[in-house]
This record gives sequence, C-alpha cells and structure tokens, in this order.
Amino acid sequence: MPLLAVCHNRRIPYHPVLAKTAKQRKNSVGWFHGFKLHLMTNDEDQLLAIQLTASNVDDRIPVPQMIKELFGKLSGDKGYISQKLFDLLFADGVQLVTQIRKNMKNQLMDVFDKLMLRKRAIIETIYDQLKNISQVEDTRHGSEVNFLLNVVSALIAYTYQEKKPSLNLSLPQLSELPTVIG
Repeated sequence: MPLLAVCHNRRIPYHPVLAKTAKQRKNSVGWFHGFKLHLMTNDEDQLLAIQLTASNVDDRIPVPQMIKELFGKLSGDKGYISQKLFDLLFADGVQLVTQIRKNMKNQLMDVFDKLMLRKRAIIETIYDQLKNISQVEDTRHGSEVNFLLNVVSALIAYTYQEKKPSLNLSLPQLSELPTVIG
C-alpha cells in the first residue's frame, strides 16, 4: 500500500496540519510522516474497498472491515500472513491466499491461487499510477479536508481511466471473484 506523506520530515515541527492524525514510521528509505492507503480490487481491477490509516498501523488491522460484503478468495503479500486473520476471514467466507515466509512449511497451492498472487505486481502498478498520474501524494496540504479531497479525487480519476493494469486472465475460476489487498 502506498505511504502518503503529508509533509517533509524537516517541516514536521512547523506543519500543524494533520499533526494529530498523521503518524511517523520508519520504512526502507527513512523516516516518514503520513498515512497508508489500503485498497482492494477485483479481477477486473475495479476498486472494491478503500481505507486510509495512520502510517504506524499494522497492515492487517483494516482488512476485516474492508471484506464485510466480499466472498471468495483474497490475495495478499507476506505482510498479511496471520493465522488469526486467516481464521477470521475464513469464518466470514473469505479465503486468504498469501505466499509463504522462509520459516514456514511449504504447502500445495492451487494453480489459480498462484496466478492471483501475481496480481500483487498489478496492485503495485495501481499504486504507482495513483501517485504519479493521479498525484494522490502532496506534501503541502492546508487542511484535513484538502488532504481527503485530494485522495478521493485521485481515486475517482483512477476509476475513470480507460486502460487499467490487468493480468487478462480468462480462466473459468474467475467466477470466484478473487480480490487483492494492498
């Protein structure tokens, strides 16, 4: 999921806008102040669920709220691996499909599930398009309303794009309506 910076690190003490809701965290590049944008898409890359959280919130926390009306299979990256989350989603009729970590036992996986895990690259492309084409990230917001308006308008612009990234799969299993989280 993309990290949405609300201000540069050197301006954090002087930037009171979103100071109470945006949080700091460290990522692979360095310190970051802002939010995370969580998205769920279907097999046709249409947005199904969206959630905005502070940047220090665990990626697995918003998933149960986002799947309320969904069923079928849910593909995610290794950040979503959790037995507790798997059991919670399974009780709601959603099967969580993820890759395995190095310290986990290898298990047989359906070919279709392996194909859907490739969709992780697609959702990263969606995040890239949101950041670079729709300009969802801006570090000079004047108010909370301005920030939220910028995020919503970028998501609306994405939904109206003519060409969306896709795997173009035409398997009969696509009727299961798999989704991807990020």
